[in-house]
Amino acid sequence: MKKFYYLSTCDTCKRIMKELDLSSFEIIDIKTQNISKGDLEQARKTVNSYLDLFNKRARKIKELNIELSSKTEKELEQLILGEYSFLKRPLMISDSTIIAGNSKESIAQMKTLHGNS
Repeated sequence: MKKFYYLSTCDTCKRIMKELDLSSFEIIDIKTQNISKGDLEQARKTVNSYLDLFNKRARKIKELNIELSSKTEKELEQLILGEYSFLKRPLMISDSTIIAGNSKESIAQMKTLHGNS
């Protein structure tokens, strides 16, 4: 299973996508189709925490006055499933490999696995 979750209004996601060969991926815009519970659970098992999959820069955190450090794993899961902007993006699911976010390290990992030749 290969899926690539991104946000269509995010220029960083678009830039990263141009640098990758995603021809074998199902490409999913989280603005129109949020991550499925199954995919989110699979990602969490790989990274060990929903907090690692949480977009800590989402504007809605401040708007809703959410204190992430006080949230349980179940609460974090429900927040991500309920609001697309809470998912760290882009999120690449490539068989058993999960890569989330747009840090230099994450982008380098994505390019190593699926960079344009």
